Amino acid sequence: MGRRRKETRGIYRWSRPAIGAIATVGALGTGYLTVIKLMGNDAACPVKGCDQVLNSAYADVFGIPLTLFGCLAYLSMVALSLGPLLLNKEKIKQRQKLEDITWPLLFIGATGMMVFSGYLMYLLATELKAACLYCIASATFTFLMFLLTLLGRQWEDQGALVFRGVIMGMVTLVATIGMYSISINGPAATASSVGNTGPAVTNTSGPAEVALAKHLKEVGAKMYGAYWCPHCFDQKQLFGQEAKKYMPYIECAEDGADSQTALCRSVPEVTGFPTWEVNGQFLPGTQTLTTLAEASGYQGPTDFKH
Repeated sequence: MGRRRKETRGIYRWSRPAIGAIATVGALGTGYLTVIKLMGNDAACPVKGCDQVLNSAYADVFGIPLTLFGCLAYLSMVALSLGPLLLNKEKIKQRQKLEDITWPLLFIGATGMMVFSGYLMYLLATELKAACLYCIASATFTFLMFLLTLLGRQWEDQGALVFRGVIMGMVTLVATIGMYSISINGPAATASSVGNTGPAVTNTSGPAEVALAKHLKEVGAKMYGAYWCPHCFDQKQLFGQEAKKYMPYIECAEDGADSQTALCRSVPEVTGFPTWEVNGQFLPGTQTLTTLAEASGYQGPTDFKH
């Protein structure tokens, strides 16, 4: 019994430094991915799935890299776990008080991060169907931090602890689903956005498709099309799900979502769908991504999947 109690006290001594160390590694990793994302480069990864996941629609939230939020969350865990340890031993009372305040915050933070990472693992397996070592590592880090906050101190009111964990988990899950729903699909449909959208795109995008779609939008290119047009659907399939939201698509059908029929009719060169307008040049019909890249002066990666 005494030996077991001694081992438990040992866990209490090193739990905070361990949480701080794990959170530091997580902050460095997500910080690296954020810089890579903002620079438009690909992250170093031994498997192909990393680029697919890190350039997917789930990698950005309202145009901001998800890794930036992850980095801030890890840094918060570093501050909460290591902050009290920076106080001098002479200030034992102040340190103890600060530890008592930060332990519940550590538990809540670790719980939220673990639930969020768990949802990302679900998306990885069901939606993206790809392996991302960075995502798996981050999920492992959050699980370890959760265990350390749970076992790293003696919680007097375990019922309150369970209640906090359940509430935080539910709030995180609901907020995450809602956040992605708005970020990917846009706000709830308004009077101007009600209409037909056509069949859902099923192909997945690679980094090259996403980069090309963003480039076309930046240079002012336009794809005039209609939701019922099979060739327009073929064009969207070439770009894939993730790149589709960046395509400079103009809906010309009157009963289509976000219809811009008047604009389509004002361009005499648009006699059929799809018709691309790129740098003053009109390209009728479904275009290969290589053709669109050459016409727009695209200089990014060209290893297109489709």
